[in-house]
Amino acid sequence: MNQNVKSRIIKSNDQLAIILNRVLSMKRSLFGKIYEKLYHLYGPQGWWPLMDLETENPDKTGATKGYHPLNYDLPQTRKQQYEIILGAILTQNTAWTSAEKALGNLKKLNVLDPDKLLSLDDDTLKEAVRPAGFLNQKSMYLLNITRFFLALDGEIPTRKEILRVKGVGNETADSILLYAYKQPEFVIDTYTKRIFSHLGVVEDKISYMSLKKLFQDNLSPNVQVYQEYHALIVEHAKRYYQKKPYGIECPLKELI
Repeated sequence: MNQNVKSRIIKSNDQLAIILNRVLSMKRSLFGKIYEKLYHLYGPQGWWPLMDLETENPDKTGATKGYHPLNYDLPQTRKQQYEIILGAILTQNTAWTSAEKALGNLKKLNVLDPDKLLSLDDDTLKEAVRPAGFLNQKSMYLLNITRFFLALDGEIPTRKEILRVKGVGNETADSILLYAYKQPEFVIDTYTKRIFSHLGVVEDKISYMSLKKLFQDNLSPNVQVYQEYHALIVEHAKRYYQKKPYGIECPLKELI
């Protein structure tokens, strides 16, 4: 290979690197701007909601009680941690309001405790879970995650470990790690993909892990930011992306 060809290749690679850096900078800027816009619109969300808290977030759509805006110290107890884990299972494929009713039933039965829940008979557990749907599956999943929680004996699980639990997929695993264990794992849900694909930021067929990586590559690994960003996306989607046609008058479009 002669010197001129080598020079052109080096120059081409340098130009490609510059372009890639610019694209990454744009994406970082865009992801940051979207977060700032959402935070300005809706403020701190106070996720994950907890049954015993008297606080609420009146600016939210749907359920408003149990939220704790700007209090990032929660969960503080093993009981609160366990409640978040149960909630992450119960909210699979259903609205939080339905999961909340199921949690309320478990609370009335005084089984928001791993040992007590395991001692509950199957029919009673299924009936308590009924408002969240898929009662046969979810009651089994609750038992699976409860046994896993007890076996941890206070240790923080790895993502790989928690994904081995039957009934736990990517979104549930990341929700548990982010909110119950305060680990910097960004949560992707249907709303996340819907909003960002509608805005043209990503392809609509992007995988869970690819979209998660995109967020984590463009954000600092900050638990508070991850919690707020995920919660803000859900709040925004309820207002602009819940029904077709999606994104009518979406204020994020001005950032694209």
